[in-house]
Amino acid sequence: MFVAWRDLGFAKGRFALMGTVIVLITVLVGLLSGLTAGLGRENTSAITGLPADHLVFPEPAEGGAVAFGDAALPERTVREWARVPGVRRAEPLGIATTKAQAGGRTAALSAFGVRPGSPLAPSAGAVGDGETVLSEQAAEALGVRVGGSLTLGGRSVRITAVSGRAMYSHAPVIWTSLGDGREAAGGPGAPGGAAVLALSTTGAADLASADRKLGTTTVTAEDALEAIGSYSAENGSLQLMRGFLFAISALVIGAFFTVWTIQRSGDVAVLKALGAPTGYLLRDALGQAVVLLVAGTGLGTAVAAGVGAAVDGTVPFVLEASTVLVPALIMISLGAAGAALSIRRITSVDPLTALGSAR
Repeated sequence: MFVAWRDLGFAKGRFALMGTVIVLITVLVGLLSGLTAGLGRENTSAITGLPADHLVFPEPAEGGAVAFGDAALPERTVREWARVPGVRRAEPLGIATTKAQAGGRTAALSAFGVRPGSPLAPSAGAVGDGETVLSEQAAEALGVRVGGSLTLGGRSVRITAVSGRAMYSHAPVIWTSLGDGREAAGGPGAPGGAAVLALSTTGAADLASADRKLGTTTVTAEDALEAIGSYSAENGSLQLMRGFLFAISALVIGAFFTVWTIQRSGDVAVLKALGAPTGYLLRDALGQAVVLLVAGTGLGTAVAAGVGAAVDGTVPFVLEASTVLVPALIMISLGAAGAALSIRRITSVDPLTALGSAR
């Protein structure tokens, strides 16, 4: 690192400029990662928080995919799934987007209809006909609290609990009985039916066989997230942007060190002529790149974390190791890979050029 440190001190302006670029790209990646996770949580937290390992949907049309918006299971299917061997619990779940009013306020909510006493609701015993459980965001949006009431689907219901921060498709969740949920959605639906079934199973459950028999499609709770219409398109676009930023960082860093290696090829040739081994020169150059990457990425990560902490609660942002530290490690790895490709020129430098044999 002797030569590398002297380079860093000699060309302060160039390395400061490159370091600034790395800081800015890291800030962008960190903020985008936190925003992606935050938007995903607002889309899916109600589903990921369900105490279930599989979800049952009606079988989609040929070539189609399961979707919560198109799901509707009849009561008979609900009962038969509950009798499938290996299924410990099969809880019907109705999902609808609705509006609620309270004290002159109106809020768009996602109504999750469950059976009275169902463990799917955060406060299971508090849900029943005419009784509802609100998420914290829903209670805040309506300005209500436990013991109060609100109007849902033209019917007054009592608030028995405020629990959790569940959201679905960017709307706060309200937990109701299946009947109240169907009325809130604007139609009675099939008595006792539901949109989907939330299953808790054992390893002995033959889900594929049950699907064939009952005309349903069962997916894991994780795969069910793709059935949320807004989640797939939104998350895919944001992940594509993250990928482009990672690729751009590798290209920019690689281009910088390629130009820098070309400019110092004479110095490298002198060192090789004096007996410096190629391995030493490669380690020296790569160490220089890693120092620059670690410093720039560390500063950029700190800035992204600070901004994320400042905007938390104002915008959907998740400040966790997976959204801050992991992108930083990826940035360092990709940047080092780009730098490694650029400094391969060191192995092709002819030491005789330093003695003037090429002139």
